Amino acid sequence: RVDHGPIIIQAAVRVLPDDTNETLATRVLQQEHRIYPEAVRLFMEGRLKLSGSHVEVSNMASGSSVLYSSELHE
Repeated sequence: RVDHGPIIIQAAVRVLPDDTNETLATRVLQQEHRIYPEAVRLFMEGRLKLSGSHVEVSNMASGSSVLYSSELHE
């Protein structure tokens, strides 16, 4: 099965009034290309721990428990 289980990392993508399925899908894909390598890196470094129904990431900067995409701050 693909794309199931707890979320490791995600990005926000704005939905614009004039979006089509294609334009929105393009922006989603751009964010996926940014965050998937980060999720793989965290996994390969052994920094992910399944805790109940969520994932804990060890050694996060500033003790944060959330990863944010730069898109959230625009």
